[in-house]
Amino acid sequence: MMNPQIHSEEHLITVTSTESETTEIDTLTQSGFTSDEIMSLLWLRQWYQNGGSDRTEIIRHLEFLKLLVLTGKLEL
Repeated sequence: MMNPQIHSEEHLITVTSTESETTEIDTLTQSGFTSDEIMSLLWLRQWYQNGGSDRTEIIRHLEFLKLLVLTGKLEL
């Protein structure tokens, strides 16, 4: 299923501006991936490389609270 945030093949062209990405697209195509699947994979890679999930900030806060509990500075 294609990611709903990817609207057109123009996005694929924008994302794949370097030769290495073009080579990756060729490799994925030869491996049997559809253009929709390739666009989704490239979008996901870009999303994760640019910060990705908004859960990261929450996890950092939880890890900080865990540290406070483990060091005895915060009681449950």
